[in-house]
Amino acid sequence: MRMQAALAALALCGTLALTACDGDDEAGAPGTPAGPSVSAPATGAASPPSSPSASPPSSPSAVASLSSAPSKKPTPTATSSAAPAGTKKPPAPGSTCDHKMPISPDEVAVYRYTPEGGVHSLIIKHGNWGCAAPGADAAPFETTGKETFLNIAEDAKITAVTPVVASTVSQSITLQQLIDWLIAHPNQGRVFRYHLDGAGVIDSLDQQYTS
Repeated sequence: MRMQAALAALALCGTLALTACDGDDEAGAPGTPAGPSVSAPATGAASPPSSPSASPPSSPSAVASLSSAPSKKPTPTATSSAAPAGTKKPPAPGSTCDHKMPISPDEVAVYRYTPEGGVHSLIIKHGNWGCAAPGADAAPFETTGKETFLNIAEDAKITAVTPVVASTVSQSITLQQLIDWLIAHPNQGRVFRYHLDGAGVIDSLDQQYTS
């Protein structure tokens, strides 16, 4: 009987021991967290971008190389056509003649003679001097406007050169000599400098040599 009682006690102890072990398994092994496990962040997750900051050069030589770097902005080369102060720019060829000269106040081209109205009159055109061609002896007299007339006195002092007279030096002639030449050679437009008296009549007439 004692033997059976001892075996029964051992069996009860074994049952209790097993029950205790099952409780420990359900509660979890020592050192293991009782709550749900936290998963580690995925290794592929992007980290927040760091703010860019320019780091200063690490050495004085780097600073010098940056400050001496040439600018890439092109600088146009300024060219000046102005002449230095105190000097005159030489005129361009052919630019010394001014085509916009005013009408000559005392020179006319004489074309014909007319006795209309009972007075001696010269048919003329006003104008000015143009530009002489290369190699020419004189500049041309460029007429403008319409033909008009000027009365000339019977005793006007008149000088003439070629082709009115056979000379390149001024020669005194009479009004009748001039009239005869104009009738024989009309519309040649020979240039004369004239002077008017108080009545507006030519009292002197000098032919200008134009070759």
